Amino acid sequence: MSKGTITNRGKFLKNIRGKIGGISPDKPVEKPDWTVNPQRRVMKDFDQDQLVEVLDKQCHHIHTDFFLTNSESLQETLDQVLASYQTRSIVYSSDNRFHTYQLPEFFKNFAKKPEHEVFKWNDENSEESISFSERADVGITFSDITLAESGTIVLFNRKGQGRSVSLLPRDYIAIVPKSTIVPRMTQATDYVHQQVEKGEEISSCINFITGPSNSADIEMNLVVGVHGPIRAAYIVVEDK
Repeated sequence: MSKGTITNRGKFLKNIRGKIGGISPDKPVEKPDWTVNPQRRVMKDFDQDQLVEVLDKQCHHIHTDFFLTNSESLQETLDQVLASYQTRSIVYSSDNRFHTYQLPEFFKNFAKKPEHEVFKWNDENSEESISFSERADVGITFSDITLAESGTIVLFNRKGQGRSVSLLPRDYIAIVPKSTIVPRMTQATDYVHQQVEKGEEISSCINFITGPSNSADIEMNLVVGVHGPIRAAYIVVEDK
């Protein structure tokens, strides 16, 4: 399929800017200065251990398995989760943190077992990466920011961080460095805003994942796995 051609883009956007108040690239939108900011008071004095407790409790509400471990026991914990999910195929993101925790060697040993497969996301061959993700039992990524209040994993889908890893496999496992846990969405949006203010490059896509895929109709009949993984597990790792 051939790509379309964009014409009159500048004129079109200029017209829209004029309609909504004369916004232009050289005249950025000013952020409102609110006199009351209740969102910043939520769990503002919680330490990391308290945030872990909040996350643990929230995982129960969002039907997500929760595990707390350390770097020395991470492989053992991961092996336990994979066994409970009856995993035979794994796809994982191209993230240096996997090397930090010596997981490539773990995956290598996993793949030695009969009928087991492991695939590392490859940006140079996205079609193959997506194809494997579609049939993989488990997708594994590291969390970039973790929201304790809602039990949400935030993924900055940079190069090597294919979105399909967390969306297409049957089940999903997020490895959560304890230091990534913050109270709520407020801190995540603050971080992104600071990146923009500094002129830093931000991810083309930021995913917010809250447990397994859930969908409910008007009668509130819950169906799991319609738009993504059926099961999800968060493995919190003591990293400080």
